[in-house]
Amino acid sequence: MNSRALASAALAGLVILGATGCQAVTSQATTISYSPSDGVSVPDAEGAPIEIRNAVVIADDEGEQGNLAAALVNRTDSSETLTLEWGDESTTVRVPADSVVSLGTTAEDPLLLDAIDTIPGATLPIYFQSGDAEGVLAEVPVLNGCLEQFEDLVPGNGSSDCEKETPAPVEGEEH
Repeated sequence: MNSRALASAALAGLVILGATGCQAVTSQATTISYSPSDGVSVPDAEGAPIEIRNAVVIADDEGEQGNLAAALVNRTDSSETLTLEWGDESTTVRVPADSVVSLGTTAEDPLLLDAIDTIPGATLPIYFQSGDAEGVLAEVPVLNGCLEQFEDLVPGNGSSDCEKETPAPVEGEEH
């Protein structure tokens, strides 16, 4: 009976190890940082006072002009300036102390980027720099106004070529 108890304990140990052993060699998906939206969060430069979250450019169909939509977070106790550079162009944005500024999220207050020369579906390299920290170059997605949440943010006439064709059903398929 002693060998039977020992065999049962060994089998139980193998079952437990088999059921939980995968966790020892597999990374947890919840620990992987990612941008959970259409935009990107720009990696923070060490010492940079301003954080850039969910940056996306909403452009006209020709990709000539874009509206930068993003959240700028300043956790410091002083007002800070963020410089943005793309191509040969640049602009600055002032972010008040201990605040969050939403850029380009309404049609009345866009942050227009001229001469982006990037069509929707591509990315626009933008260099972000704040404070005394070295800047960060990020590939910001360029989208058009085909998604409902972006249709009012397209610069210029605000129209995008968004005709959506519904594919014809395949013969014999039931719907």
